[in-house]
Order: sequence, then C-alpha cells, then structure tokens
Amino acid sequence: MPGLPGATTRFDVLIVGAGHAGAHLAMSLRQLGFAGTVALLGDEPDWPYERPPLSKDYLAGAKPFEALLLKEPEYWASKDIATLRGRRVVSVDPAAREVRTSDGAALGYGVLAWCAGGTPRRLPCAGAHLAGVHTVRTRADVDLMRKELATATRVAVVGGGYIGLEAAAVLTEMGKAVTVIEMQDRVLARVAGEPVSRFFEAEHRARGVQMMLDTAVSRIEEHNGRASGVRLGDGTILPADMVVAGIGIVPAVQPLLDAGAAGGNGVEVDACCRTSLPDIYAVGDCAAHRNRFADGGSIRLESVQNAVDQALTAARAITGAPAPYDVVPWFWSNQYDLRLQTVGLSTGHDALVVRGEPAARSFSVIYLRRSAVVALDCVNATRDYVQGKALVAGALVLDPAQLADTAQPLKALAAAAAGRA
Repeated sequence: MPGLPGATTRFDVLIVGAGHAGAHLAMSLRQLGFAGTVALLGDEPDWPYERPPLSKDYLAGAKPFEALLLKEPEYWASKDIATLRGRRVVSVDPAAREVRTSDGAALGYGVLAWCAGGTPRRLPCAGAHLAGVHTVRTRADVDLMRKELATATRVAVVGGGYIGLEAAAVLTEMGKAVTVIEMQDRVLARVAGEPVSRFFEAEHRARGVQMMLDTAVSRIEEHNGRASGVRLGDGTILPADMVVAGIGIVPAVQPLLDAGAAGGNGVEVDACCRTSLPDIYAVGDCAAHRNRFADGGSIRLESVQNAVDQALTAARAITGAPAPYDVVPWFWSNQYDLRLQTVGLSTGHDALVVRGEPAARSFSVIYLRRSAVVALDCVNATRDYVQGKALVAGALVLDPAQLADTAQPLKALAAAAAGRA
C-alpha cells in the first residue's frame, strides 16, 4: 500500500483515521517534538483532506479536490509520517498491542489513536441502497453525485440538518428542483432554536425549495434498479431522480467496543482523550466525552474544531505533557449568501434572546441556561460570533434586554459582567 515503509509492521503511534482528527494528531505530534515512528492509516485512497467543503464548494464544482488537501502529499514524508491509505481496521487486540486490517495485515503499536470518525447513517427504509441514493461524507460520495447530476432534475433531500440544507442550497443554485423532507416540525431542530429554524426555512422556500416538515419517509421507489421517488408516510409519492440522505453518522467504533472499550454511541474518553483501554486514545467525531459546555453531559462533537483541539490534547498526553480538553465548541454552515456561525452548545437552554432583525438577514440568537449565556447562533453577524465567545466561555449572566440591544456591543457587556464577577 502507498506509504508502507518496507517490512515495518509496528509503530510507536498508530493513528486510525486520516481525516481532520487523525491528520492533526500526526502533525501535532511532530510539532511537539515527538521523534518516534508515526503511521496515519485511512480507509480512503486519497491524501488527508477537508470534509466541510464536500457539501458546499466541492459539490458545486467551485473548488477542485486539490484545494481540499490538508497538506501537500510531500509534507507527510518530510515529517516522517507513514501514510497507509486505502486500509480499514477491523479488529483491535489490546493485549498484543496489535490491529488487523481488512486485507488481513497485522500492525503493531505502542500507542493507538482511534480517529475513525463515522459512517453516514443510512435511511431506515426499503430502497435505501438503490442507485441514485446518496450520502455526503467522502470525496467518492460527492464525485458520484456530481456525475449523476448531469441528468438529474428533481432531488429529494432527506434530513434538515447542516448537511441536508447545505446540499439543498448548492443543488438549488445548480438549477435542480429540490425538496427537503424533515421528520421533525422544523429544520435544524437538534442544533438551533426555533427563530433560526424558521429563518432558514423561509430562505430556502424563497429560492424555490419545497419544505416538507413533520414528514416521514416509508420507502424509496424504484424504476429499472434506480431510485425514482420517495414514498412518504401518508402514501404520497414524491418523484425524484436523486435522493440525498443527510441524517447523521454512526460513530465508527465497533472494533474498539469489541476489544472491551467503554462506550456505546461513540467510545468514552477522559479529559485527555484516553479510552478505558491501555494506551488507546480516541479523538474527534467518534469520541464521547464530558463537556462543561453541555452542562457536564457526555457528548460527541462532530466538528472540525473538536477534531483539531482534541488531536492536540491527545498529542500532549502522548508526549508526556497532558492538559485537559476544555475548549468552547464552535461550528459553521454556509447556505446561499448566508453564514451561520455558532459558538457554544444550545442543547438544554431554557430561554433565548433574538438580537437584531431576521428580516434584515443579519441577526443572532443568544441561548441562556439558568440565566447564563451558553451559546449563540449568528447569521451574517460575525462580530457577535467573535465577541460572544467570551460570554459563553465565562457562562456570564447578563440582562436579556441588554443582550437584545444591538447598540450595546457584546464585548462591552462581557467586560462589564466579568468586572462584576
């Protein structure tokens, strides 16, 4: 396989997963002066690349794949990082400190870092595996979509989360007739408050997207072996040349769970990204961790921020300088000319404040829990996003009327609140 260094089968650090988490862990190890052998094993044939543009610029054809690479191919060799591409780990033996790959090879490790992310959740209905039904997770996924879009005119997007709405926006701008089907009564219901949901629903509808909320999918209809439509829960058939499923991911942790690691919906890690198995770490989308910004609950964060920051946390622990992971979460989503930037976690909020006017297409929603600011959703309001981070980091208690007053910069409110603390 590309990058396999001769007969070497053991590495001081073996990293499983070559996405943001795995790649940044490898880079962080070298930046921290780690001199041992490092291998970066990924199940795709490509060099490590960014995933967020897949549902945006890359799907639209506005950015070539080469622009998505995290580093030029030469970088990995220059840092003496072995790249084992096109391989998938199927089992882990903690006692032997060994993993086995899908091609039967055995690789030994001193430290194992599990950064495998997840696989797209498939539609739980008949017809989910038909040709013409797509997910958006890898370059290969989007390359196949782009190929089929040459003849597709009607697209059904199942799922009104970030991925579904981003894909809907790009496909609409490409001239496709798009319908978004969401089981809940509003889009972005799992990650944002109702004002944000209703705003984005209106924006999509204004561009011709049909929004079908509180709607279930019972099956994907077939014609000549391909998807031809979506049968809804009430029996209605929605014609479609292409179906895009954006209903989340399943964390890729089964080999670790089979090996005895604690976990379920992800593998459990401590504040330094250590699993319950000796010298095995987990980082990124697949790592379930206690997070103070989730009111102390155990969560998985599917974001570039979490992948990069946890990678540094694990690298510090591996190199003997552990520092607990404690970073304010942030996310973003681009749809049409709208940029949604989120800081903090709004889950469990008990009040919210709308700052600015949604009709002006520039506003923020500030979320409170027990009177403290826990998150902000900022739509075309980058200043609020940047300044709001201090409010979330400090869990500051502020007057809702002041938060709603756009004449009062959040930076000044944060400074005043910190001074009173």
